[in-house]
Amino acid sequence: MEAFSRKIKSITTGTRVAGPLYMLGAALLFTLMSVLVKLMPQQYTVWHFGFIRCAGGLMILLALSPRGKNPFGGHNIPLLIFRGCTGSLAFLGAVTSLRILPMSTASVLFYAYPVFAAVFGIMIYKERINLKQAACMLALITGVAVLFDFGFTGSAFGQAMAIMGALFAGLTVTMIRSLREHNGVVVIYLYFCAAGALLTLPYCIHSPVIPATSAEWMMIAGIILSSITAQLLMNQGFFFCKGFEGGVYMSTETVFTAMVGIFLLNDPVSWRFFIGALLILGSGLALNRFSGSTDDS
Repeated sequence: MEAFSRKIKSITTGTRVAGPLYMLGAALLFTLMSVLVKLMPQQYTVWHFGFIRCAGGLMILLALSPRGKNPFGGHNIPLLIFRGCTGSLAFLGAVTSLRILPMSTASVLFYAYPVFAAVFGIMIYKERINLKQAACMLALITGVAVLFDFGFTGSAFGQAMAIMGALFAGLTVTMIRSLREHNGVVVIYLYFCAAGALLTLPYCIHSPVIPATSAEWMMIAGIILSSITAQLLMNQGFFFCKGFEGGVYMSTETVFTAMVGIFLLNDPVSWRFFIGALLILGSGLALNRFSGSTDDS
């Protein structure tokens, strides 16, 4: 009996560690993708980046699919399509807001998406959010606000796009956990790529941009490969945690982004980085500690 208890404890501990580790890896790779996007020439728009990411990912996943097997075969096809559309809209909303708003405003509004994920989890799956978990989400949003020296500025349209991106991101991460129960991580991402490619294709046909240098081609390849790997890691991570929990862990991307600015772009180091990073990372660690709690205290 004691050996059985130890085995159950080991499985539970492994599950609690696996989710954050998958999300941490995904956040690192999404940071790399963001850096590459920032380095691309100005003629590339959000629609071009969406098409590059989705069409490139679609071609690679189809090329790697086993012969004789339908790569789009999956469980609950309508939900897979719907998730692909919401994920695409979340990406477009987030990138559009970053192009219009100051980074502080866009980041704080978008990285509130774990709150939307929690709301959708309650509405769709009757999940319970206790006070400790709510406090972790509040600490996360506060940490992002401190890290980026938040100021509620910029156009109303840009703010609306950031909130739209957060809403659809919250809905998307909530659905991934349900889809992950009966689908592999590849097929979930495949539908996202197909939906995103179809959504951005008309604009890219109307206003095409052809890479002019080998450096641009290398950055495009980096965007595609980093986004594929990051998305697959994130999808796998949602097998181990709820939508709002995964959203909190994924928000460590803001810390990695700030570190890139400090170490590669010579951004100044201030108390905001240390306090903000402590709140963001601390909220993730605390949430992992409290994730098994079901009380309201």
